[in-house]
Amino acid sequence: MKNEQAYLQLCEEILEKGCFKNDRTNTGTYSLFGKQIRFDLKEGFPLLTTKHVPFRLIASELLWFLKGDTNIRYLLQHNNNIWNEWAFKKWVESDNYKGPNMDDFGNRSLKDEDFKMEYEKQMDIFKNKILTDDQFAQNYGDLGFVYGKQWRHWKTSTGETIDQIKDVIELIKTNPDSRRLLVSAWNPEDIPNMALPPCHTLFQFYVDDGALSCQLYQRSADVFLGVPFNIASYALLTHLIAKECQLEVGEFVHTFGDVHIYANHVEQVKLQLSRNPKSLPTLKINTEKESIFAYDINDFEIIGYDPHPAIKAPVAV
Repeated sequence: MKNEQAYLQLCEEILEKGCFKNDRTNTGTYSLFGKQIRFDLKEGFPLLTTKHVPFRLIASELLWFLKGDTNIRYLLQHNNNIWNEWAFKKWVESDNYKGPNMDDFGNRSLKDEDFKMEYEKQMDIFKNKILTDDQFAQNYGDLGFVYGKQWRHWKTSTGETIDQIKDVIELIKTNPDSRRLLVSAWNPEDIPNMALPPCHTLFQFYVDDGALSCQLYQRSADVFLGVPFNIASYALLTHLIAKECQLEVGEFVHTFGDVHIYANHVEQVKLQLSRNPKSLPTLKINTEKESIFAYDINDFEIIGYDPHPAIKAPVAV
C-alpha cells in the first residue's frame, strides 16, 4: 500500500497544483514538471490495486519490446490492443482506405454513438487485415523506429546496430559498479519515423549490495492511463534482468518531465482516489528460463492480486 500511495499522492498533487496546458491531441491537460515517485520492489509487485491494471497486456507489450519488434501483429496475436490507434490512424489517413470518412477520428468523441459504431467496425476490419494479410501488416502495422527498434537494433552512423539490452545485461554482470548502465529510446534522427516519439526515453540500472534498481526518465506521462502500465512494465523488466544477472530486486524510481492528467480523465482520477489501496501482489517467474529473450507470456504469474474494478477512459491520440 505504501508503494501505491506515492502514485496516488502524485495524482492528488496534479489535480491541486497542475497548470492547464494545451497539447498535441487538443484534449488539454493539467500538468506538473519534474516529479519523482519510488517503489521498493521487495515490498510487492507494483501493480496498482485502486483500479484493475491488466498485467498480461503489460507483459506482452514488454516482450514485444524485448523482441525488437515494431509491428502490432504480435500484440494483436496476444489480444493486446494498446498500440492500435497509432497504426489505425496511418491506415485511415492513407489513399488505400476506402471506408467512410474517418479523417477526424482522433478529435471525435467516442460518446457519439453513430461514430463509435463506425469506428469499432473499421477497427475490426483493420485488426483482421493486420492478422491475416502479410502485405497489409507490413504497410500499416509497423510503427517505425519505436521502443523495440531502439532497444535492440539502434542504428549507428556507420550502418551497424547496437543491442542495448544485451549490452547492458553484460555490463551489469561484468562491471556492476559502472555508471553507464543505461538504455536510451530517444534517437533524434529517428523521431520523424516514429508513430509516437518515445515517452519513456531513458532508463538506468544501479547495483547495490546484490540488488538491482532501475530509474526511468519519462519525458511525457499520462498519469491515469499510461503511468500504471509504465510502473508495472519497468518493474517487470527489473525483475527479469535481476534474475538473469543473479541479483535481488531493489527499487524502481520513476522520474517525470511533464506528468499530466488529461482534462477528460479528471473524474476517473477522482474515482480512483476515493478508493483505499490493497496489499500489492507478488510476481512469480518461470525459473527454468535463463535468458531474458526466452520468455513468453505464460512464464509470468501474478499472485494475490485483488484490485478494485477497472476504470475506463479515452486514449488521446
